[in-house]
Amino acid sequence: MPDRTPPPSDCDLPLVDHPDAISPNWLTRVLQASGCDAEVSALRSSPVGTGQMADNYRLHIDYARRDAATPDTLVVKVPAGNETSRAAGAAGGYVTELRFYRDLAHQYAIRTPRCWYADINDDQDAFILVLEDLAPAEQGDQIRGCSVEEAELALRNLAGLHGSSWCDAQLDELGWLNRMTPEIAGYFSTILKPRTDEFIVRYESRLSKEDAEVLRTFASHASSWLVARPECFAVMHGDYRLDNLLFGTAEGGAPVAAVDWQTLSIAHPARDVAYFMGNAMSPELRRSCEEELVRAYHEELLGHGVGDYSFEQCFDDYRFGQFQGPLITVLGAMAVLQTDRGDEMFMAMSSRSCQAIRDLDCLSLL
Repeated sequence: MPDRTPPPSDCDLPLVDHPDAISPNWLTRVLQASGCDAEVSALRSSPVGTGQMADNYRLHIDYARRDAATPDTLVVKVPAGNETSRAAGAAGGYVTELRFYRDLAHQYAIRTPRCWYADINDDQDAFILVLEDLAPAEQGDQIRGCSVEEAELALRNLAGLHGSSWCDAQLDELGWLNRMTPEIAGYFSTILKPRTDEFIVRYESRLSKEDAEVLRTFASHASSWLVARPECFAVMHGDYRLDNLLFGTAEGGAPVAAVDWQTLSIAHPARDVAYFMGNAMSPELRRSCEEELVRAYHEELLGHGVGDYSFEQCFDDYRFGQFQGPLITVLGAMAVLQTDRGDEMFMAMSSRSCQAIRDLDCLSLL
């Protein structure tokens, strides 16, 4: 079983927001605050992952002294070097992810990296997370897609998050965790409409007319969709896709683990399921296994104690949740630095999610 110990609440350490600023003494104090008998003698870092709003580095650590609980490597997450992407994260994503790892991750039945340390400044534009290194697990690839087996692992993991927070009234006591209101939904709608127009113009040569029409139609209905079906809620990841998942390999690693918790909120959990399925594989493969995989998710929910929620209701909510795809794809693409890989990823996400919306006749539910 993974160590679900929350990070120490106060190490009285200076905030560093780049691995080059991490000294052996600083990391020694982090490890000792978590109970390790260790003394770091040297460390080096190397970039890892494909994050858009933040950067990740693997720390390779040398020790003058260590015990069996001390990790060989760690991963640190820090603000993006690009100012545009950093500003997007500072708008709330950085502090949300930090609070998830610090306050919630150890409570829920979803596999995530253990957090060894978390700190952020008052302006919320500089932070650091020191996380468990899940290697040799490998990051999923949003562009390539995944197998049916990987999708089932991901959905069963996701059901652990939803099932262990299902309709929990105490979630509203977490003032930092957003829950959609009509006012917030209206604000998102005023942002989404112009961003959708900009997205369509940017990718005009790569978007089909049918996909552009789906995007425009959803943007005009987003404010009502965002607050619909409020009777069912849970902690929602918000960006549960392959690039934010790590899969075990023949060499080891957890079967699957979720990272990148910057879009966490209280919302209808089926939006996570629909977003993942609508983006994770080709339309042909999705159609062949869609009901089977949603049943696996539903089965896992029941195993976590969720009652009075039929498969038929789950699948209808899954259809309704498909608009999480256009929402995150458009807002994400227009908020961060444009890159070649980012363009490929956002086009794969847009085309797959729009096709899922047509296949499942989701527009009729708006």
